[in-house]
Amino acid sequence: MFVLFEEAGKYLGGRVLSEAEASAQVELETGKRVKVKGAHIVLRFEKPSPPELIAQAKTLVAGMDLDLAWEFAPEGEFGFAELASEYFQSNPTLVQQAAALLALFEAPHYFRRAGKGRFKKAPAEILQQALAAIEKKKLVQAQIDAWAAELVAGVCPPPVREQLYKILFKPDKNAPEYRAVVDAARASQRPPLELLERAGAIDSPYQFHWRRFLFENFPKGTGFPALAAPAIADELPVAAVEAFSIDDSQTTEIDDALSVQGLGTGTVTVGVHIAAPGLALVPGSAIDQVARTRMSTVYMPGYKITMLPDEVVAAYTLQEGRDCPAVSLYARFDEATLELQGTETKIERVPIVANLRHDQLDTAITQPWLEDAGVDNAETPDIALRLRAPLSFLFRLAKALKAQREVVRGKPENFNRPDYNFRLLRDAGPRQGAGAPSGDSDAHAVASVGAHKHGNEGEPVGHEQVQITTRQRGAPLDLIVSEAMILANSSWGAWLAEFGVPGLYRSQASMAPGVKVRMGTRSLPHAGLGVKSYAWSTSPLRRYTDLVNQWQIIAAARHGKTAALAAPFKPKDADLFSILSGFDAAYATYNAYQGGMERFWTLKYLQQQGITELEATVVKDLPNGALVRADTLPLVFPVAGQQPRGARLRVKLGEIDEIVLDVTGTVLERLDAQPDAAALEDDGGDDEEVAGPIAIAVDMAENETPADNTPA
Repeated sequence: MFVLFEEAGKYLGGRVLSEAEASAQVELETGKRVKVKGAHIVLRFEKPSPPELIAQAKTLVAGMDLDLAWEFAPEGEFGFAELASEYFQSNPTLVQQAAALLALFEAPHYFRRAGKGRFKKAPAEILQQALAAIEKKKLVQAQIDAWAAELVAGVCPPPVREQLYKILFKPDKNAPEYRAVVDAARASQRPPLELLERAGAIDSPYQFHWRRFLFENFPKGTGFPALAAPAIADELPVAAVEAFSIDDSQTTEIDDALSVQGLGTGTVTVGVHIAAPGLALVPGSAIDQVARTRMSTVYMPGYKITMLPDEVVAAYTLQEGRDCPAVSLYARFDEATLELQGTETKIERVPIVANLRHDQLDTAITQPWLEDAGVDNAETPDIALRLRAPLSFLFRLAKALKAQREVVRGKPENFNRPDYNFRLLRDAGPRQGAGAPSGDSDAHAVASVGAHKHGNEGEPVGHEQVQITTRQRGAPLDLIVSEAMILANSSWGAWLAEFGVPGLYRSQASMAPGVKVRMGTRSLPHAGLGVKSYAWSTSPLRRYTDLVNQWQIIAAARHGKTAALAAPFKPKDADLFSILSGFDAAYATYNAYQGGMERFWTLKYLQQQGITELEATVVKDLPNGALVRADTLPLVFPVAGQQPRGARLRVKLGEIDEIVLDVTGTVLERLDAQPDAAALEDDGGDDEEVAGPIAIAVDMAENETPADNTPA
């Protein structure tokens, strides 16, 4: 005796071994024995065998007209044998009964299941909706198949091209465009990115990187709503100083300026003057919401996306010839010993007498010129000559402050590698590219100040001629600004902590390998800089953390010991933690993109200059080779074969991939007898860890769409 029964949503057949009142022991074709409830058995028969019966029934089902079956089906609840009698004949055969059962069971849009072997007709209107959905699904699948065929043939359908970045990086796995790429990649045995690139979906490598960044970080575009910069209502006193800024020529966000008073009197007061948008902008305002969404200006060679609209920046930037609102830190030093005697914070208007541009003055304002009044540089501009005395004192002070920090940090800051500046050449002339982080960066205390704050002249298109020039870290003007900013950030950080006013701090527990700089709301030491407290406060036009800290500093300046009650952000303020988390994520993303674009233009430079060989130094061991840093370019890449760390090599470059920003090398010869460990002593960042090829991966797993095509 054989039986046909339902088990786990499908019908199986087997031979009955034994049977009780409510169940039967059944042996399947595979030899497996199962216990089947009597209520689940729908057919009993002697022959043919269950596999033969099911096969014959399925053949018969293939020819059945379900519309006709639905018409013939009885109203109300019915069994499959009743439908077989109506559809086939009054005394249906075993095969016809089995066919009716399978047809009913496999057509839920026509028939609803009402029990084991029992069904009910779907209402006519529901049936029509279901049939329309099925037809639509067939059309969608036909479209998917057509798109997949085009992709395999090397042609990208326009709908796929339009969804390129969503398909690759934030896919909707039910979307037909995504499914077409998956099917085509599987059929062609090519990775999705390679398949799409081959099909012409990617206009250019540069546009690929740029539009991916916009898609992931600026999905609504980089434009600003119409926002007017509010005026500063306070009547502020005008400071009795002559302040000057030091930035790159293309800088538009002039956040900081310096002044010196009292030379020759025995006590010299150094002023660090910071642009004060915090006096006009308030938390929660429309402009604040824009700044908080962006968190920072984004820098890259040849372009930037500002945190604030140009009109707002122009209202508060420290432009020469104006008395500009500023939050000023005044630090008094003994002129002879350079001992710090005290600090004071003021809110005021500061006369800006000059916006010095270090790229124009580096060759004139040199260390000998600053240290020896007898040294004369014939091409030194008049404004530099006018400011020679304060610049000379600031340089002397900067060297002393740096030396003091180095005692605390336990070792000197070594900057063996230069800063690299990128310049993109277009028909309109040269444009300054993004450089190293600002002078108050954690990565290195002395940096290429201002190169990151250049202005925009339109987005690059990706085929500009690129120039890469070097500028040694720690140039006198850099050192002056960086030490002044570290002084301000560390002084204000400690000051806020003294009043119990929370802020956004940078800290580093130690300089041990692997100990990273972290952000928090508590004042803690920064071992890498050698200071007891450090709160970014000197760039409020381009970094949201600095704007937040400026609000807190203004409250401290106005209310003193009661500032904690008056400050916009209170201790343990959840909003402050939210800002910290959001800034950390955004800043890391922006820095990674800047690093990626600098790598892109470096690879482009290699191609444009026809460079096929480089001299490089081994910086890290890899499982099957080594990571090397080019000696004269900002490029880290792998080479085959183990090499000792610090070894200098001549390397032949392989093929460049501008999409994944990858290039590999083959060692041609060893250039030194012994590895140079000193060449690796550098506090300038971990670019060998972050500046490699970008990761691009597409999940090629089976589509997770449920059977009814509704999202999981």
